[in-house]
Amino acid sequence: MQYRVLPEGLEVDLNKLKTDIEKALPEGAKLRASEQKPLAFGLKALHVLVVMDDKKGGAEQVETAISGVAGVQSVEIVEMGLL
Repeated sequence: MQYRVLPEGLEVDLNKLKTDIEKALPEGAKLRASEQKPLAFGLKALHVLVVMDDKKGGAEQVETAISGVAGVQSVEIVEMGLL
């Protein structure tokens, strides 16, 4: 699953945010890749690719975990697929 994570502002360090997201992921979920993409007015969004076991409610658990990380304004699923 790929998520778009919007930081609370320009002052948020996206590298630290990525590390904090990786630590917050539920058991069985792994951060495989991340990319910073320009959004608007100098603000960048962090796109993270998370791989996990296919289980009921897994996407929501990951989204909730990412939302709880300090510096995250919002999270949305951009792409979902099966391996």
